[in-house]
Formats: sequence, C-alpha cells, structure tokens
Amino acid sequence: MPQTTNHRYHILWADDEIQLLQPYLIFLDRKGYDVTAVCSGRDAVDLCETQTFDIVFLDEQMPGLSGLETLQEIKRLQPAMPIVMITKSEEENIMEQAIGQHITDYLIKPVHPNQILMCLKKHIHSKEIVTAETNKGYQEEFSDIGYMISTANTLDEFIAIHKTLVHWDLQLHNIRSSMRDILSGQRKEANSAWAKFIIRNYEDWFTSNDRPMMSPDLFKKVLFPMLDNGEKLFFIVIDNFRYDQWKTIEPLLSQWFTITDERLYPSILPTATQYARNAIFAGLMPLQIEEMWPDLWVDEESEDGKNLNEKDLISTHLERYRKHYDFTYYKINNSDFCEKITPQLRHLTTPLNVVVINFIDMLSHSRTDSKMMRELMGDEDAYRSLTRSWFEHSPTYQMLRTIAELGYKIVLTTDHGTIRVDEPVTIIGDKNTNTNLRYKVGKSLTTKSKNCFEITRPKQVGLPTPNVSSSYVFCTGNDFFAYPNNFNYYAQYYRDTFQHGGISMEEMLIPLVTLQPKH
Repeated sequence: MPQTTNHRYHILWADDEIQLLQPYLIFLDRKGYDVTAVCSGRDAVDLCETQTFDIVFLDEQMPGLSGLETLQEIKRLQPAMPIVMITKSEEENIMEQAIGQHITDYLIKPVHPNQILMCLKKHIHSKEIVTAETNKGYQEEFSDIGYMISTANTLDEFIAIHKTLVHWDLQLHNIRSSMRDILSGQRKEANSAWAKFIIRNYEDWFTSNDRPMMSPDLFKKVLFPMLDNGEKLFFIVIDNFRYDQWKTIEPLLSQWFTITDERLYPSILPTATQYARNAIFAGLMPLQIEEMWPDLWVDEESEDGKNLNEKDLISTHLERYRKHYDFTYYKINNSDFCEKITPQLRHLTTPLNVVVINFIDMLSHSRTDSKMMRELMGDEDAYRSLTRSWFEHSPTYQMLRTIAELGYKIVLTTDHGTIRVDEPVTIIGDKNTNTNLRYKVGKSLTTKSKNCFEITRPKQVGLPTPNVSSSYVFCTGNDFFAYPNNFNYYAQYYRDTFQHGGISMEEMLIPLVTLQPKH
C-alpha cells in the first residue's frame, strides 16, 4: 500500500519460524514498511522495553514464552500498541483468551500477503483512509450542496440542507483540514438563505392555512392521535437540544429502541423557553396564552421563572380538546432528582407522562459564565462530545432504559436549539428592553444591521406586546446584540458563546423523534 505520509511505519513480527516469512518481509518492505523480525516472544518483549512500534504481529504458538504470555507482557509495557495474533489454531478458547486480553485482530495461518496488508490498512492506516475518503465524499457533494442552498425555496428543502450539513459536520468532526473551513462557510451561506426565507414567509404562515407544524401543534398532530389509539407515551422535552446533538446520542439508544419516525420541524419565534416551550405545552401561541390564561403567562419584565406553569398549561390543553387522559409531569434539573424518580416509573399507569430535561440548557449557558467550560466547549465538536458524555453517564440514560423496559413509546423533542455567535451588532432600546442576546422586544428599538428581522405587528404572529408600540427584533446567522455602552467589553465576553432566541437553522429546525421499545 503506498503510504500517504513520509513516515515509514515500523512493524515488529515475532515468529519462531521467521525464516519462512522472508517473502512477507520483502513484500512489506516494497510496500514501504520497516519490519523488525524476531524468533521468540522474549525477544519481542525485550525490544518493546526500549522501542515503540506501530503494530506487532505475534505468532500464538512459540516455544518458551507463548503468544498469549507475550501479549500480556507487551500490553503491560505499552497498553495502546496494536497487536495482531497469528496462529494455526482455530480453538475457540484461544480466541476468547486473546480477545479478553484486548488483542487488536486475529489471523489464521496460512496467511496471504493481502490479509496482512488489509490488517495494516484497518489498524494503522484507518484514520488516513477515512480522512481521505471523507474529504473526497464532501468534495464531490460540495457543488450539489451549494446548488441546494442557492435554489431552496420551501421548508422541506431547507430541512434537507440542514440534515446534509449536519451529516458532513459529524463525518468531518475528527478531521483537521481545509474541508472544515469550507463546510463552515457553506453553513453560514445556508443560514443566510434560511434567514431570507423566514423573513419572506414567517408572517404569512400565520395568515394562511398553510402553516407548517410548529411548536403549538405537537400535542394535536402527534401526541393526541397516539393516545387516542391506546398508546402509552412518554413525551420528553430536552431543553435547548439541537439536531446534531440528537444524532450524537442516537447510537446510544439503539440497543433499547427502534426509531420509527425522525423529522425536523420549525420552532416558533422567539426561539426561547418562555415562548416556544410554553407554546408546546399549551397548544397555543404566546399571545393566546396571555389572553386566555393570564395567570399562566409570565411577562418579559417579570423576575419569575419563565416556565413555572407548564403542568397547568398541559391541563388546560387537555381540557380544551376534551382529552380525559391522566398524566404525570416531571421537570429534571439535576441528577439526584432523576435517580429518585426512575424507580417510581415502574409503578406508573398513566397513558401520558411528560418529562422536561434541563441539562443541555444549563450546559450551553455555563459556557458563557464559566472560563473552564469555555475551554471544554471550544467548538461544536466539543459541545457535541460533552453532550454525549453527559448522556452516556447520566441517570437520564438509565431512565430511558427503564422506560423501554416498561414498554412505553417515547416522543422526544426540544423547544429550540442554539447557535455559537461570533458577530456583535449594535442595538438601542429603552431600559425595559429584555436581556436576550438573539432577540429584543421593546419600544423604539434601533439597529444599523441590515440582517435583522423586525416584527412591528407582533399580534399578527401570535406574540404578546408589553406595550402598544412594542416590536420584536431578531438576529440572524451568527450575530448577537450588544448595546453601545461598553460595546467592546460585551462583544468580547459573549463572542463564541452558545445563544438562542434568534433565526438560524440550528435554533429553529429541531428534532422530533419517536422511539419504540425493542422488547
């Protein structure tokens, strides 16, 4: 195999019949590998005490120190070194012992040179090969993605673009190459097109009968049909949960669940908990909640929590549609509470069970407030990695496993996503203007940015108005608002933090997944 770097990989090969392997050694030399050949396990161990090899080929049946004993000694010296066992024996117990001692691969004699070559490709060239093939795949699709972005004119087309970009973002996540920068450029181009699409269509969605399914429609269009069909459901809302984060944890759930439906739908604006999540649970736009249930709506200026009335909003929602389903409601803000409620789930008889999980929201906000978390979440890759690590080792994962064992179907979604911001834009407003960095609501809002979306008649899109002359202004792309006073300080402080409330595919196009327990 022609090597892709100037480095000649160094192989250690231990076999008591090494003289019979000369054709293999010549073959490997011609392919660009340096091979050190020894006749015993003891010689191999002695070399590993002073040298490092890229891979070791180890005969299982050698006099003196056996292959398995040599394996143990080398692993003690260099635990990460890949070791391939080569043997005449096909006995199952030998294979199991080798696998139990973390053997890298297992070959049965007689071995063909191409088997050796394939083994090298798999275990010391795999990263290079994957990088090359991934780069090639993205390069081949680059023009198609650009065409999709330039011609997109429907919600379904933008959903396809977002899925495609997330796919390549996940494929390229371990590759430090110019492809990452090119993909980032396409993401910004796509978000610019998405913002123009929303500015053209958002208000029209609320004055026509063609509005796509959005936050207030989930119960009516997804949950109620399942409940009416006799399904037992858990409706799980993970706050601030992006589509790429879902794709990161999806493999962890595959042993317990089958994904029977996965789609994206647009969150309402603002992409913030107070608006989008309350709209989900109430089945109403924020303005309707304020008018019909004023005691359950929390104004922007209020110091109270913006999501304290979710259980009551669900109750009013069920009553309005004459759905007489008993339900439970849990809000999980910490691991201790999750561990406490998980055993209680085994005694549930209610058909509808609602769970809100707030960890991801706390994670994104902690990056803003904590220097250490900024280091840990340097970019989207790190953000996703922390999400997966949290999920895999959290009580939430065990809770979902318990739900699968109980035979409940899960409908999983979020209220909105989040985006990493990098470009501050100046805005001027009165003292009552809200503090969110991605949208502002208030009187006499002024900004010089041409990329913002202003809604001057909020009631037409289902948004309450703190004052008669209030309007909403939304950031698009990776922008965030900063006031002229101390502009440079706040621009520096919030740059590269994860924010939500505005218009981007990451914030608005959110996952809705149905999970069917396998057993």
